[in-house]
Amino acid sequence: MKNNIKAAIIDLYDGETNQGIRCIKDILSDCGLEYKLYDLRAKGEVPSTDYDIYISSGGPGSPWDGEGKKWEEDYFKLLDTLWANNQNPTNRKKYVFFICHSFQIMVRYFGLAEVVMRNSKSFGINPVHKTKSGELEKIFENLTDPFYAADFREWQVIQPNLNRLDSMGAKIIALEKVRPHVDLERAIMAIRISDEFIGTQFHPEADPESMQHHLMQPERKEHVVSKYGEEKYQEMLDLCENEIGIKLTRKNVLPGFINEAILRLNENQNK
Repeated sequence: MKNNIKAAIIDLYDGETNQGIRCIKDILSDCGLEYKLYDLRAKGEVPSTDYDIYISSGGPGSPWDGEGKKWEEDYFKLLDTLWANNQNPTNRKKYVFFICHSFQIMVRYFGLAEVVMRNSKSFGINPVHKTKSGELEKIFENLTDPFYAADFREWQVIQPNLNRLDSMGAKIIALEKVRPHVDLERAIMAIRISDEFIGTQFHPEADPESMQHHLMQPERKEHVVSKYGEEKYQEMLDLCENEIGIKLTRKNVLPGFINEAILRLNENQNK
């Protein structure tokens, strides 16, 4: 039974042209769900708490841009309500997936780690490594280790607050690629906050079409080639179509979250 399950997309792209929202829409449709889009950052549209599943998107700029602004205040109020709802064992649960920009804001909201600017922008398709907790993570179970994901970020999540994570029962489930030649802390790429809340720094919704669109933009091609070389650029293009590249991540991560939410919601309704 999916017709009684309602989904909302929270758009944090601030009016910027993007491929992310299309990809999220496609995945929700593939999972058999209808949805409503809320342009929160640009238009101040806020979903009600009547939805069962919320997908909160990526977006441009600093994850601190919203400080003192009404849209972020409304966003945090929504998270307050959804989180409080889930603390009552008798309530119908609310499921939330945070992507990239939303992931960084979520980390700020819960106080799980530091959110800081990177030394240089990360852009392209990069390996992501599971942690020990990530090896047990259901939405990662069909992925290779490392797996490959679309990674666009000028900011990063580092220096986890281990006491806060432990007190919440939250788990770091993925870290960025190993860089032995760089003496810097590896950024956090995914956190399982609770049974219902999860976030990824990478873009699990990205499909070959969206990544090829990004990589073919002249300025973006130049960025990748100048930073990584022509060979790495060609490798990224190959990973768009490779069955163990972003296709595998696209097929498993966000659909896995949504389908698990549908299963649990239906099980609880039938009790």
